[in-house]
Amino acid sequence: MRAIAVEAVAITKRFGAVLALDAVSVTFRPGRVHALLGENGAGKSTLVKCLLGYHPADAGSFLLDEREVAIAGPADAGRLGMGMVYQHFTLVPSMTAAENLVMARTDIPRVIRWRQERERLEAFLNTMPFRVPLDVPVGSLATGQRQKTEILKQLYLDRRFLVLDEPTSTLTPHEAEEVLGLIRDLTGRGLITTVVITHKLKEVAAFADDVTVLRRGRVAGSGTSALDAAALTAMMIGDVSVPASGARAAAAATAPRLTIRGLKVSDDLGRTGLALEELDVHPHEILGVAGVAGNGQTLLVEALAGQRRVAAGEVTVSGTRYHALREQAQALRVRILPEEPLRNSCVASMSVRDNLGLRRFDRDRRGRRRFWLQTDDMAQWARDAIATFKIRTPNDAAPIAALSGGNVQRLVLARELAGEVDLLVVSNPCFGLDVKAVAEIRGRILAARNAGTAVLLLSEDLDEILELSDRIVVMRQGMLVHETRAAAADAHTIGGHMVGQHA
Repeated sequence: MRAIAVEAVAITKRFGAVLALDAVSVTFRPGRVHALLGENGAGKSTLVKCLLGYHPADAGSFLLDEREVAIAGPADAGRLGMGMVYQHFTLVPSMTAAENLVMARTDIPRVIRWRQERERLEAFLNTMPFRVPLDVPVGSLATGQRQKTEILKQLYLDRRFLVLDEPTSTLTPHEAEEVLGLIRDLTGRGLITTVVITHKLKEVAAFADDVTVLRRGRVAGSGTSALDAAALTAMMIGDVSVPASGARAAAAATAPRLTIRGLKVSDDLGRTGLALEELDVHPHEILGVAGVAGNGQTLLVEALAGQRRVAAGEVTVSGTRYHALREQAQALRVRILPEEPLRNSCVASMSVRDNLGLRRFDRDRRGRRRFWLQTDDMAQWARDAIATFKIRTPNDAAPIAALSGGNVQRLVLARELAGEVDLLVVSNPCFGLDVKAVAEIRGRILAARNAGTAVLLLSEDLDEILELSDRIVVMRQGMLVHETRAAAADAHTIGGHMVGQHA
């Protein structure tokens, strides 16, 4: 294996009237970790997809080791030694690591001789700086081990140029440091060239050699990782300053707003996937729930949103037994911001205006019931929300599916934070968003907390949990296994509880 140099020369790409890339030129030097930064919609993913053959470039060319190459599809990119580790795992969970690696090859024999394949895999692993269990279904591996398997799969396929999309988004701090350290080692040994797409500037400073920032489809700047966070942020968003999250207002002790006792919720297979003995959230408090994905967080949000039946236990809001019905949620002022809001809390085929009105279409501005749609009022309310929350949309009649992820998130927050809110449940509110959108959304959540809202924050981003929370609990295997005040929290201790390293 040998690291390869790749150069994008004046790459231009249009999608209809939208100019996604405007003569973008970037050089990825061999044996270097190159961070690719930018806001959502800046063109990072489009550039990578053109490079890997998923989108044909309208103009420009790609050079590999200073020779121009034609990339008509992903198979061409693979033959040239280029591959990608995606943000969401592509492994087959029920198959072992050995089976995933072998089945990923293009030259699979009709009859697989597993003894020979195992020998080949062992010889390959002996050249790697890390190993994974070959005979264990990858679905049962820890998240960090699965990420390593994804990387090994690309290396086993002889990829010498790797693109990593948000590689640490679902990892604990220890796992993130380990995975990025391994990538750094492989790259430093000259085995691979690595491009990392990320929003985490701390990781850029710690692990990247070179940095390129895209803004609105153009190269806004480049340099080395010695550039400080302020300079990189300025490149990403221009001269617009990033809003501060705001100060945390002091609050007196009060009775819990949300109380959960003995709650049990079944997963899709009928097994108990969530078992919470006791959980309280108070007014003027953000309770952060940390945990690796798949440990019951989604079941909790779905139960509180009325999307999943409660098998046992009791939930009360403001002293009232809560059954998660729409009328009751309206009366008790409960608001939910689920993960992937475009799929879970919006109607993609409907307009921005209609999605903003989903909670209040049958209510006037005073919360009183009405029996026919008042389209003029809904349109004016939508325009007000768009202006207040700075939602980027051509107009309020545009389809919500055309909005970027950050603007969909702003829209749902505008809808859910309208009026008085007593309980706000948010799940991964800033997942995959750029630095400016993250700051705005976190500021809104903190402002709701300061106004007296009880906030239940579930996030796989431990930095987000540590920044926003007043109190932190860790959820593992559907149960709460650790609790601490945020002021006394230690990231590595919490990460250890997330993966079961602490009893």
